[in-house]
Amino acid sequence: MSKKVLFAAAATAALTTSALGLNGASAASRTSADTPQPSKQAAVQRATSSIGAHRAALRATSDDTFTARDVVVDADGSSHVRMDRTVGGLKVLGGDTVVHTDGRGAWRGASLTLKSPVTISRTPRLTAASAKAKAPALAKASKPTLVIEARQGAPRLAYLFTVGGVQEDGTPSRIATTVDANTGRVLLREQQIHTAEGDGKSLYRGTVPVQSSATSSGFELKDTTRGNALTKDVNGGTDLPLLCPLLSIGCATGPTFTDADNHWGTGTTADRASAAVDVQFGTAATWDYYKQEHGRNGIFNDGKGVPSRVHYGNAYVNAFWDGKQMTYGDGDNKVAGPLVSLDVAAHEMSHGVMSATANLTYSGESGGLNESSSDIFGALVENKNSNADDPGDWFVGEEIVKDRPALRFMDKPSKDGQSPDCYISGIGDLDVHYSSGVGNHFAYLLANGSGAKIINGVQHNSPTCNGSAVTGIGNEKLGKIWYRAISVYMTSSTNYVGARTATLSAAKDLYGASSPESSAVAAAWSAVGVA
Repeated sequence: MSKKVLFAAAATAALTTSALGLNGASAASRTSADTPQPSKQAAVQRATSSIGAHRAALRATSDDTFTARDVVVDADGSSHVRMDRTVGGLKVLGGDTVVHTDGRGAWRGASLTLKSPVTISRTPRLTAASAKAKAPALAKASKPTLVIEARQGAPRLAYLFTVGGVQEDGTPSRIATTVDANTGRVLLREQQIHTAEGDGKSLYRGTVPVQSSATSSGFELKDTTRGNALTKDVNGGTDLPLLCPLLSIGCATGPTFTDADNHWGTGTTADRASAAVDVQFGTAATWDYYKQEHGRNGIFNDGKGVPSRVHYGNAYVNAFWDGKQMTYGDGDNKVAGPLVSLDVAAHEMSHGVMSATANLTYSGESGGLNESSSDIFGALVENKNSNADDPGDWFVGEEIVKDRPALRFMDKPSKDGQSPDCYISGIGDLDVHYSSGVGNHFAYLLANGSGAKIINGVQHNSPTCNGSAVTGIGNEKLGKIWYRAISVYMTSSTNYVGARTATLSAAKDLYGASSPESSAVAAAWSAVGVA
């Protein structure tokens, strides 16, 4: 099976497209050097000193003690100190709080879920043995700890039991159970190791949640909630050995990323895990998009995740899907940085979905549609997960390319200097990364409509090829129509005219033949010259 590549065209285009001065300054580098920023220790001291005067806001009495667990210091000097709470020496489950202070250390407020101060008796009526006997599942539990359970309802004195074991798939199990220390009633039961949601400092999206799994020595980037999707470090390996393509697709191998404390990466390329954070997050976001929006359970709709490989090759300016897995290069730091941004990850994973649905042939007009399909879903996933570091837009690769604002522009494809905005004779002879422009333009118009507009703070401007004005129907409906078209109507050789027919059929199924949605599909295709 031929590889579906995203950035093969990037290196060639760099030779013929003048640099456009992409501003890659990070939020940190834009911060004034003289902005006062307290150290984390100073931030903790500020927060701690403010507690005494604000116990009522913290739902605290004189028996409450707070211990800092995490600190976030903003560029303007504001700080946010996460604290755990004990009352009379007993840990309060659900009593944690975040104390917010401004750049001068003044109180700004607190975030917490505790509804009222903990004023209950701290003397249990039941012994630990009696409480344990109330729940047969606790027969093999370790020695309990006396705590205050405040995660559900009013605070209650409770015993916290832990039962270890192994889950059905081999994942370690650690179930924590709280039992009311006065009545013996089970209050809350929690699987603490299913997957461990850690956090990671990504290259392109700031700090993001990542799903990992616990191991005997720490954690690994394997997401058991999404079919054991994992991310590997191939450390410059490739699939180029002579016999490799004959024996197996994807011969570059390497270990799954591991970490001791479940805090991954540093947000820089100096830490190899940073790129893996982007990919693991992107895989999860794309999986969730397909499941939530289309009911699809993974690439092959079988609940099984596929591997992702990062640090492929040497200065490899590309990313690809090879029928079994996604692979990402580090870029050459001239044309592009590491090719692991969210829209790229969603793009490559969507090639997998395409291979399992319409499987559009990767050449000619069908190849352009194949590439366009991945760009469409990449944009939809990015927009669904828009944040300040990576605003959802309708550009492709804007986070990773260095010699221009973006690799492709879905609102006006010709801005890349190669892709046509409108259908033309012989479009199938173009590289698929350029012939995709017509499909990309159609999708943008269908979702957003024509003309100038700002989307998530980003300026877009989309003309039409026939001078018409198109009214968009939104991202969700675009996604549903396109997904139904590729999963129900398109086949391996569908061309642009066939794509028009397929999407009209999909719109008819979903919304009715005379619906505004069906009319919008027809109008958007006409607006890009596909009649």
